[in-house]
Amino acid sequence: MRSKKNYIILTFHTTQEAFACEKRCAERGLPGRLIPLPGEIDAGCGLSWRVPTEDYRAEDFSALGLSFEKIVPFMM
Repeated sequence: MRSKKNYIILTFHTTQEAFACEKRCAERGLPGRLIPLPGEIDAGCGLSWRVPTEDYRAEDFSALGLSFEKIVPFMM
């Protein structure tokens, strides 16, 4: 059985914003990956960016120039 880990889930208003996040994170070497929005979270577009809690730094993600719908701590 796999143990659960803590993540920060960043949600988006649009799919376009989600893909922009993926591109900008790759360009800057920021951790995380694009995933389907977990069913427990109610948010806009159906995609989200998952970052391990220990790797999330708010200033790094605010510097991307994107508007996140929600920033949610989540265990998966």
